[in-house]
Amino acid sequence: MIITTAGRPSSQQLSLGNEVATHFGGRFVERKKRSIEKMLVTYKQPLIVVSKNRFELYEKDHQAPFFFHPNSSAFRVKRMIKGEVDPLIDAASLVEGDSFLDCTLGMGSDAIVASLAVGLSGQVIGIEHNKIIAYLIKQGLETWDSENQTMNDAMRKIEVYASNHLEYLTLCESKSIDVIYFDPMFEEQINEANGIEELRQYANYSDDSIAQAVNEAKRVARKRVVFKDHFRSTRFEQLGFNVIKRHSSKQHYGFIQS
Repeated sequence: MIITTAGRPSSQQLSLGNEVATHFGGRFVERKKRSIEKMLVTYKQPLIVVSKNRFELYEKDHQAPFFFHPNSSAFRVKRMIKGEVDPLIDAASLVEGDSFLDCTLGMGSDAIVASLAVGLSGQVIGIEHNKIIAYLIKQGLETWDSENQTMNDAMRKIEVYASNHLEYLTLCESKSIDVIYFDPMFEEQINEANGIEELRQYANYSDDSIAQAVNEAKRVARKRVVFKDHFRSTRFEQLGFNVIKRHSSKQHYGFIQS
């Protein structure tokens, strides 16, 4: 892992770059006006760039860098503030004070919406299997300014852990979390979902552990286990979820009541 900065770094960016390098046991190198492409060729390692407002992850074979952004949660939060019901919150039956475990954190959009729903008295935990992505998402949630204080507060209170969700669930006590949520990469890609294209290249596409994880989730959940997938997915039936059909969307939610 190589860590560098934007072209003309501030002293703060230099300091932060060294902190990131220490965190990953990587190497901090000065940019020295070199292009990202040249640095990837020179060092032949993943590259994190510390810029003014965000961290960017570059890898040689990937077309675009990965960086945190709130994605769909920005307009979903605005709708919720206006009093509209979010489909996830409805499917999860989330209320203020609940605890919510997002086993497939991704960009954190669903976790942000859930955090708003459970309020300051609730708890939201996000699990991401890729430790680099988990770090970038955690930093993004802590520092991104959405220019909406309500949304900022929702982001700041999310706890992020780099872990395999099955391993995490096996360590949880029975009936210890109100709602447990899965949003694995869809069996069938939705072309409109452009907001997560950067994340797709880092996704874990294995279904091998999903059934085991859902079984563990049923043990741990006090209220519901919720699953999101493509409307044509066979996994709802295979895993025993009651499907909430959304005729205006290609994404459906399923739930198992505890």
